[in-house]
Amino acid sequence: MRPENQSSVSQFLLLGLPIPPGQQGVFFTLFLGMYLTTVLGNLLIILLIRLDSHLHTPMYFFLSHLAFSDISLSSLTVPKMLRNMQTRQQSISRVGCISQLYFFILFGTLDNFLLAVMAYDRYVAICHPLHYTTVMREGLCLLLVAGSWILSCGIALLHTLLLVRLSFCADNAITHYFCELAALLKLSCSDTSLNELVIFTEGGMILFLCLGVILGSYIHIGTIILRVPSTKRLSKAFSTCGSHLSVVSLYYGTLVSVYFFSSSWGSKDIIASVMYTVVTPMLNPFIYSLRNRDIKQALEMCVKIKFFT
Repeated sequence: MRPENQSSVSQFLLLGLPIPPGQQGVFFTLFLGMYLTTVLGNLLIILLIRLDSHLHTPMYFFLSHLAFSDISLSSLTVPKMLRNMQTRQQSISRVGCISQLYFFILFGTLDNFLLAVMAYDRYVAICHPLHYTTVMREGLCLLLVAGSWILSCGIALLHTLLLVRLSFCADNAITHYFCELAALLKLSCSDTSLNELVIFTEGGMILFLCLGVILGSYIHIGTIILRVPSTKRLSKAFSTCGSHLSVVSLYYGTLVSVYFFSSSWGSKDIIASVMYTVVTPMLNPFIYSLRNRDIKQALEMCVKIKFFT
């Protein structure tokens, strides 16, 4: 337990990104452009899935929820960061900080579950194509999405309640651009061993479960393709799995590098956090639109209806 003054902390200071003062304007413009691209790109994905009946399938149903989660994840952190960069007002209330943390954990966890569900969907589509409509029926899809939301809410609530019980010292400066759980625990005067135990236990279980489903699905897909190799089957697998596999690699690559291969929480880790909170949500619409034939056809159809009718 730290010996510092344990006065009640009513607000925190977000120190933000390690950006030189003279370059604040450049980075403000950069992050504003990335945020607008994220919101507009993911909204376009949701709109196309909503309007095009050909996209009313389990795969795109899950994708629409992933797009919504990406919009929410970026909206929790980037607008506040931009405001702080513009006004130089780095404070955030304790209630606002805890609320930001809750929803950040919620949507971050939801992304993990949705990526796993989408991998299972691709496994059924390629390995059991004749039974796809029977297995991936509407009831199961709704159950998988509802379960992902409920589990994510529960996990976020658990971490938030464990954080609320802690006392915070006079030091209220968070070395981050948002209220990140590990950074907040470093400021606490209380014993955080239970919080850390829950983080590693629950985080390890989610990572093991989700990555296990994803890797297991793609191992089975690879086995099926290699067992009876054909150009047609390989092309189908690449067209249906390529986009999802790219998103999974980008998301988990940056996430694992931050939380599992980081010896200390420094500027390197903060910059890496930008990858999965800002860059990955921005790139997802491009990955799915540029590498997905159905999305491109739906976009072309909407453009034709808009400008030629």
